[in-house]
Amino acid sequence: MTFFDLLQESRPVLLASSAALGLIIGSFLNVVILRLPVMLEHGWRRDCQEYLGIEGEEDASPPISLVSPRSSCSSCGHPIGALENIPVLSYLLLGGRCSGCGARISLRYPLIEAATAAITFIIAYRFGPSVQTVAAMFFGWTLLCLAVIDAERQILPDSITLPLLWLGLVVNSQGLLVSADTAILGAAFGYGLLWLVYQLFRLATGKEGMGYGDFKLLSAIGAWLGWQALPVVIVLSSAVGASLGILMIALARLDRSKPIPFGPFLALAGFISLIAGDRILTFYLDFAGLSR
Repeated sequence: MTFFDLLQESRPVLLASSAALGLIIGSFLNVVILRLPVMLEHGWRRDCQEYLGIEGEEDASPPISLVSPRSSCSSCGHPIGALENIPVLSYLLLGGRCSGCGARISLRYPLIEAATAAITFIIAYRFGPSVQTVAAMFFGWTLLCLAVIDAERQILPDSITLPLLWLGLVVNSQGLLVSADTAILGAAFGYGLLWLVYQLFRLATGKEGMGYGDFKLLSAIGAWLGWQALPVVIVLSSAVGASLGILMIALARLDRSKPIPFGPFLALAGFISLIAGDRILTFYLDFAGLSR
């Protein structure tokens, strides 16, 4: 019996393997979350300098990418070895501190690894051993990556949202999660709905209520989950975002004039809709007396 046969026949093995895979993927997501915004910023600065004909200062540091240079402590530059890079476990064994200088390691790293493991576990539990599971895992991992980047940097990079959109359409071209026409309409309506809200809000207030990255993210969610999922996603994300904003203002943790990134709420609502969207919609229709 091969390992893949074991995954098919043993649910505990499938779930345990999925959680372990999630920990590994979470370690990589930490790299993407940390480095991609820096890479984009360097590229934007270089493009602006070239466009304006400005000679920028030479950067003596090696160019950064997702694979180089090697990960190191931000305080002392101590290279992180393989035994210090085991997801979650290394953080616990090191007591949350660098082995070189003793500086505290951000709790974000093990939290993202654990969150990715939880997402992967939940998807495997929901879809079982299937091709849908593989696709849904990638979708969930990408949503988490986008949510954290937007929460920290207030950007939703096109280099992630646009491939996610197109991949959703490709995945559903064969009806893997939803039908092809449903996915196409989901992508179009997802972008159009938030674009319309953006324009109406700007006309009413003279301010921009959200960024174009939010349009693209909802379009990608629509491409993966279909147009029927959009009402659930919009209602959930708006409710959670408004509730959290009111709570933070009440606790004096947030300035009223400071914008709250909407991407994390869209990503959370997209994941919830992936796992339980049909049940949520059925419950609402039953509650409203609209089901037949």
